[in-house]
Amino acid sequence: MGALSITGIKPGSTSLKLTAGKITKTVPVTVLSRNLLAYGPASSNGLTATVNSDGSLHVTGTATGQWMGVSWTFPCTVQGNVILSRPTSIDGLTVSVKCLDADGGQLGTQVVTGNATAVPAGTVSLRFEILCTETTPTAKDGDLRVQLESGDTAHDWMKPDNTSLKGGGGMNYEPVSACHRPA
Repeated sequence: MGALSITGIKPGSTSLKLTAGKITKTVPVTVLSRNLLAYGPASSNGLTATVNSDGSLHVTGTATGQWMGVSWTFPCTVQGNVILSRPTSIDGLTVSVKCLDADGGQLGTQVVTGNATAVPAGTVSLRFEILCTETTPTAKDGDLRVQLESGDTAHDWMKPDNTSLKGGGGMNYEPVSACHRPA
């Protein structure tokens, strides 16, 4: 038995016409975004994120402290390697994704931009965070395009399928670099 793999160019609904001999069948198909993130409007820790018409995030405000910001938690729908990319950035803010178990505990290291990372076994949900890196936070006002996708190669940014997920507070008690220090 063979396999069929279809890649859509842009998200949305369409149909696929299949013909085998004298039998023709039209099958409805929904093309999903390659961007696995889910986010929406959020305000916490001094930062406010809104969704632009193109699906990117607009972030404003001044974080209440270093490693504080906004986050969104959503079900994990992927296995294997993922890569996080950020074609646009805002000075003083970082983005990351954490893999969480059923109790909300972090599994493995966080996914940071540019590094393909394996999703650990037991991952139930993902938490996307936008955090302030500055020891003395300054005002922010800019747009972010962030993408999490399967595999180890980053592609052009696409709007995620879900841009209406309610977000909350994001907080990381130690900087990304501290996560990689030897014990």
